[in-house]
Amino acid sequence: MKDELILEQFLPYRLAVLSHTVSTTIAKVYEKKFGVSIPEWRVIAILGRFPGLSAVEVADRTMLDKVAVSRAVSKLIKNGRIDREFADADRRRSILNLSMAGQAVHNEIASLALAFERELLQGISSEDYETFNVVVERLLERARQLGAG
Repeated sequence: MKDELILEQFLPYRLAVLSHTVSTTIAKVYEKKFGVSIPEWRVIAILGRFPGLSAVEVADRTMLDKVAVSRAVSKLIKNGRIDREFADADRRRSILNLSMAGQAVHNEIASLALAFERELLQGISSEDYETFNVVVERLLERARQLGAG
């Protein structure tokens, strides 16, 4: 008997649909209010947590491709939301930090995002959420193992 791929039951597809649906739902709010795209918000969020990264390091931490990060960084610099300095030893390596305007946007969007997360999790018990987190970590670890092999 031949295996049948039923896309809507295929875990990678379901995870992609979940991620896309959640991301685009909250993104509509911050895009409308702040004019910030998903990649731009991810750059802002990462720099809010880990200031002083290079664009390559931002790409690694956000799981975005380098082109998307480069575009987001360029737009955020143009809009005055991040500042770029160049490393003294290596002028090719830029160091990115949130500007005061970027920090303000970060704080406002973070507040909206956390409220959205609370709303999204309504009706999910703390036990179910804990189980979900354990399963996600196991899936991440296994996917990394398979990717490395």
